[in-house]
Amino acid sequence: MNDLRRASDEQGIARRIRADLLFAAVGLSCLLLGVLTLSVLFLEMAVQGLPRLGIDFLSSFPSRHPGEAGILPAWVGSLAVMLVTAAAAIPLGVGAGIYLEEYAPRNALTTIIEINVTNLAGVPSIIYGLTALGMFIYQFGLGRSVLTAGLTLALLILPIIIVATREAIRTVPDAQREAAYACGASTWQTTRDHVIPGAAPGILTGIIIGLARAIGETAPLIAIGAVTFVAFLPDPPVLGEAPFLSAGWLHAPFTALPVQMFNWTVRPDEAFRANAAAAAFVLVLMTLAMNGLAIWLRQRMRRHVRW
Repeated sequence: MNDLRRASDEQGIARRIRADLLFAAVGLSCLLLGVLTLSVLFLEMAVQGLPRLGIDFLSSFPSRHPGEAGILPAWVGSLAVMLVTAAAAIPLGVGAGIYLEEYAPRNALTTIIEINVTNLAGVPSIIYGLTALGMFIYQFGLGRSVLTAGLTLALLILPIIIVATREAIRTVPDAQREAAYACGASTWQTTRDHVIPGAAPGILTGIIIGLARAIGETAPLIAIGAVTFVAFLPDPPVLGEAPFLSAGWLHAPFTALPVQMFNWTVRPDEAFRANAAAAAFVLVLMTLAMNGLAIWLRQRMRRHVRW
């Protein structure tokens, strides 16, 4: 009887080991398929776009001649829009996440808010563009400007930042809060000195994920009237004389790299597709730079977190 039981246990262990190996093989295959697809697309984009990439391409204005066209207004516009997006979305998103997780009472209203925030993270981006068209342009009269574009993308990534902030806060052990309360700290002191530093790496990850999504969006920008051909740059934010700071660039017409790429891909001339590939390469490099900065900051923050 003992031999039969032992043999059955050994067979069960062998089956579980085979199942684990099979799952690992399937997971590795899925990973390699995704990496291979991304590598092929990136390689094709590099082959098409690198011959056009250069200083002239980065510093020139658009043109109806593909060999003379550049992306200067597009990448400057992308940076300006992302600056407004970050300034609007990060404080609101992180603050809302902290309030919902640390301060909000657990009742039906809070539950409804949490469900809606989670659902908004999956709403198609064109819906945000149409909402911004009616609210920011027609209702508030902000015009088809950098400010409108930045606020539109801020609405788009706000649910992502809120959800990521809440998930990061939940990783902080309750013992940290209880120890702070036992020492007489208030809720804000506990949140400021213990919860936020512990959750900062996860919060930063959510912020970068949101910004990386925003920088590549096209549909909401087209919906609010992004200009596909811009032969000028917005006013500089810093002036050489008093008052030294200017908000004129916020109200300037704009374009962005995704919009410029879309405009080039629908042109019948094949040479414009090489320009679109080069612009896509620049956009990918900008996104990778943002992610690299986030990884570096996250690693520095994690060195100071001790649980």
